[in-house]
Amino acid sequence: MTERYRVIIVGAGPAGIFAALELTRAGVDGVLLLEKGPDLPERQRLGRGGSMLAGWGGAGAYSDGKLALSTEIGGFMDRYCTPGQLTELVEYVDQTYRTVGAPAGLHGSDTEAVAHLQRQAARFDMKLIPSRYRHLGTEGCEELLGKLRAHLSGVVAVRCGTPVAEVIPGSGNGVGGVRLEDGTAIAAEYVILAPGREGSAWLAREAERLALHTTINPVDIGVRVEVPASVLEEITRATYEAKIIYYTRRFEDMVRTFCMCPHGEVIREDLGGLYTVNGHSYAHRKTANTNFALLVSKTFTEPFREPIAYGQHIARLANMLGGEVIVQRLGDLRQGRRSTPGRIGRGLVEPTLREATPGDLSLVLPYRYLADILEMLEALDRLVPGVNSVHTLLYGVEVKFYSLQLQLGPGLETEIPHLFAVGDGAGVSRGLVQASASGVLAARSIAACVKGAGS
Repeated sequence: MTERYRVIIVGAGPAGIFAALELTRAGVDGVLLLEKGPDLPERQRLGRGGSMLAGWGGAGAYSDGKLALSTEIGGFMDRYCTPGQLTELVEYVDQTYRTVGAPAGLHGSDTEAVAHLQRQAARFDMKLIPSRYRHLGTEGCEELLGKLRAHLSGVVAVRCGTPVAEVIPGSGNGVGGVRLEDGTAIAAEYVILAPGREGSAWLAREAERLALHTTINPVDIGVRVEVPASVLEEITRATYEAKIIYYTRRFEDMVRTFCMCPHGEVIREDLGGLYTVNGHSYAHRKTANTNFALLVSKTFTEPFREPIAYGQHIARLANMLGGEVIVQRLGDLRQGRRSTPGRIGRGLVEPTLREATPGDLSLVLPYRYLADILEMLEALDRLVPGVNSVHTLLYGVEVKFYSLQLQLGPGLETEIPHLFAVGDGAGVSRGLVQASASGVLAARSIAACVKGAGS
């Protein structure tokens, strides 16, 4: 291996970017950041033939751009930090985003209004998790990521369009570097794996090859719900995004709201030829609708080991029947009939994803998932009347591909010394802030080792 670096970071999503930022702030030199997808200017939001999740900024580049400033939302970092440490990390990440242009305004700061909604939710057997949010908007995400890219340019070595094939073990029991898909081997003292949602399957394979212990994260599968913005106005005005958790009476499964997009759009995600659904809101452009995901979380037991493949299978069923994304009126679903263009057109909710194919989600979603979603809509309607309307639109499917979670130490170091794993792809986080925080934590661990070694 002719090339040598102090630290190699695999993946240029929020976790990888913040790891690189923190290493430079700590004075650690010799950092190489590798990203399999294109650089930010070359990324295409709706381009076909490539994944929307790959490239500079990862999945966050085209996200709704919500920074959840709560330690209870967005991941599992509380497994690796004390409450005080995690609070400090969240505040530190927030301040970093502020320095590159995140807005000063905060949503969810009206504690009295939020407390009222919490009491109302509790009456109907639901838990509303409060949080403060900064909303960048999907266009704001790209702008901030561009600023971070410019800041790192010339400070760390960045190579986009450079997929990594495998981690190379060291001569002892540590890490030696990485091997690229073109066969090039690059040496490093430390490696941070930050492959994001796009690379979660790759990381699962690497974990098996390297004999790293893992646990299975829940499989999150569901639909995206679209209603008139006025239906959710009380909640979105108070919280911007309501994180509501409900345990179904029939199966005791957890169903949760996720990624609420006030006055937003439903979008199709191209995951390299596999199409799923998501949502976003612009900072300066509004629609008449609000959308959010309803996700059923299931943790499977042995011998199940493939949460990603399971989610992909469900998504492919929707693609098979609908071409890409299926949309269905809730009233049609309850009556056991598919939606047609005419029925969608007669509804009171105009779909914001016009490319979606009217169809029947009951032919896609397993019975248990469908029953959970319908029960959650009934429960939610008691808190927010109008959500369970016959005119409500359901898009499917929405799947969150979370990897097997690696066994990690307090500094996010794997069982292989000097090999770290961070972000969504490692099962550590589920959002921009905690993904960024995980990168910071791993970088601080490496910086402490470098200083301790006296170099």
